[in-house]
Amino acid sequence: MFNLIRSYVYNDRVMLDTDFDAGGRVSLGLTATTIVSQWTWAATLLQSSTVAAKNGISGAFWYAAGATIPLLLFATISVQLKVNAPGAKTFLQVIQARFGNRTHLIYCFFAILTNVIVTAMLMLGGCAVLTNIVDDLNLEFSSMVLVAIIGSYTFIGGLGATFYVSYFNTAVVFAILLVFLVKIFHSPVDGDPLGSIDRVYLLLNCSEGPDGNHENSYLTFLSLDGFIFGVINVVGNFGTVFVDQSYWQSSVATKPKQGMWGFLLGGLVWFAVPFAFATTMGLAYIALSTYWGQDLLTPAELGQGLVPVAVANEVLGYKGHVLIVLMILMSVTSTGSAEVIAITSIVIYDLYQIHLKPYRRVADTNGCILCGKSRGRMANPRDQCSCTSMTHCKQCSADDVNQENNKRVIKPGFKCKVHGNYRTYLELLKYKRDWAIVITSILFIPLTLICYRLNVNLEALYNLMGVMIGSSVVPIVLAMFWSRLTGRAMELAAVLGLVIGVLAWLLSSIILHRKFDLSLFLQNSSEDNHFEFSMLIGNLAAIGSGGAITIVVSLVTQPPVDEAQQTELWEKTRDIDNPLSPWTELYIKEFAITEKKLVFNRPSLQQMKAEFMTTYRTAMFLGVLLTVIFIIVWPALMTLVTVFSNTLFRWWIALSDLWAFSAAIFIIVVPIATEIMDMVKEIRAMRGTRRVNVSSDLELNPVRTPKPVVTVSEQA
Repeated sequence: MFNLIRSYVYNDRVMLDTDFDAGGRVSLGLTATTIVSQWTWAATLLQSSTVAAKNGISGAFWYAAGATIPLLLFATISVQLKVNAPGAKTFLQVIQARFGNRTHLIYCFFAILTNVIVTAMLMLGGCAVLTNIVDDLNLEFSSMVLVAIIGSYTFIGGLGATFYVSYFNTAVVFAILLVFLVKIFHSPVDGDPLGSIDRVYLLLNCSEGPDGNHENSYLTFLSLDGFIFGVINVVGNFGTVFVDQSYWQSSVATKPKQGMWGFLLGGLVWFAVPFAFATTMGLAYIALSTYWGQDLLTPAELGQGLVPVAVANEVLGYKGHVLIVLMILMSVTSTGSAEVIAITSIVIYDLYQIHLKPYRRVADTNGCILCGKSRGRMANPRDQCSCTSMTHCKQCSADDVNQENNKRVIKPGFKCKVHGNYRTYLELLKYKRDWAIVITSILFIPLTLICYRLNVNLEALYNLMGVMIGSSVVPIVLAMFWSRLTGRAMELAAVLGLVIGVLAWLLSSIILHRKFDLSLFLQNSSEDNHFEFSMLIGNLAAIGSGGAITIVVSLVTQPPVDEAQQTELWEKTRDIDNPLSPWTELYIKEFAITEKKLVFNRPSLQQMKAEFMTTYRTAMFLGVLLTVIFIIVWPALMTLVTVFSNTLFRWWIALSDLWAFSAAIFIIVVPIATEIMDMVKEIRAMRGTRRVNVSSDLELNPVRTPKPVVTVSEQA
């Protein structure tokens, strides 16, 4: 459906880029729902409930708030990418244009490492649920089932199809979430230990929480373990947003000024998923354990994130199992597809096109990849690139018609002398892309089995991700903003930061446990909080050292740059482009820029900044404001209340209900509405263009009325 709409409504040409950026004109609603879908990992549903089951209400809040903040702040980065590198398909292309191949390869490693960690978490969580619920289902077969689902629709539709599938998946997740919320808090039945807020509160009030909680209560924000997890969660999720190519892809695919709204609204909507779901399932787990007089799960099962499975079985039986399986499948397929596309885009755009087999090696991004000559500001007037866009090329249009009308498996070649060879090269890349999708999907299976054999559980891997990728967060952010940043600083920060983070984690674990035992590094004991402290130290060391090294080395090795140098630096990133469909065509149409205002056939950097100024300021203001509210104002207000009373607990659940229902209505209604509005607008524009073309043809070639034929008799 998506491919048909893009072809017949938006007239998108079927090219390699459209598989990765969906034409660059995805609506606000679809962007928001895709962000929610991508960010709803299996860990979101499983690990958030586990944290709530261990720490109480503070655990659910800190998971939701800590993972929402990166999305809110990424909105500003999304705007900056549109201004400084509107033609880039990956954030790694920006790094390569600024700092060269060595820095580029280092950050390719960190980007793929991020995708591997995220994939391992979603596969471990999905397989744990399936093998626990389905009798006699082994890990190998469950991982194969998930990979078959993920790989199949990713292969068929590319990134574009995932937008529509993400809408369906997100709607299903919210529908199931609301079912459990209503069942546990608002459906009183005789003999049911749950079903009302008062019943749940009574059981929670009788439960004994961890020692780090005030008065050993689950109904308090004064929780040491909850706060430690919150810090770890913020650091780790900064890495999995800013270093994960899948979120940059969503930014690239959106309309120029709507990307930041997609991230802001998507972040606020996504907050409802872990906040409401973990509050519901995590607190229900505590209440049911108190009611039955024993824990529903063993510590090992708790580490696998099986809290929702246990609660669903207790409250809905077999139907609950079905709903949880469906919910996990929706989250795994959406996130898994996004990770497959992310890895594939890195392999194609950053490894194959730049390092392995480029179409043409040029001195820098200013060189035209079609003819090798310089473009725009750096070109000699006597030897300047004169290549035109494929959009206005008559021979390319003839090639398209020829390819469309040819029904053979092997299509005829492209005859255009300007674009033909490059289009053939892109067809080769599409073939490589297909194999990359297949191979990447298949590699998910051994990755899952290796993690399982190493006894890596979901909780440990989730806490570890900040240690492994946190050092690259600050350098990547500064690469989009700071003109004084150097490649050497980028390299040292990422590599040394990783080493420092890992050493800090291991050494702190040894000191806290007072012995060297590899098995202790990834084990969370309920008897102490050594695991949390060692992970906290490792996460803070990684992101802190990475940021400090980046700034210090840049200030020491790079003198201040003037305005002309800054402009030239960002012109390099603006040179990143696809010569077949330049980014200038989309932006000129979007901003209605006349040809007289163009500089070297594209909007100037100052024009772009002026167009995005309001958008940038709005993203910055709302991102910072909401971040302060989530991590400072809201928790500070909650700590004024030592232990929740029944009345305050009822208000807390009412807030959870309101957020969940509002988010569900938004994410179901708004994407459809915005997509229909955009389609109607596009169809009207097409009709208007056709009328203008017909009128022009009539003016140029007026219809002449034939003269009457006069016969001989009439003449006589």
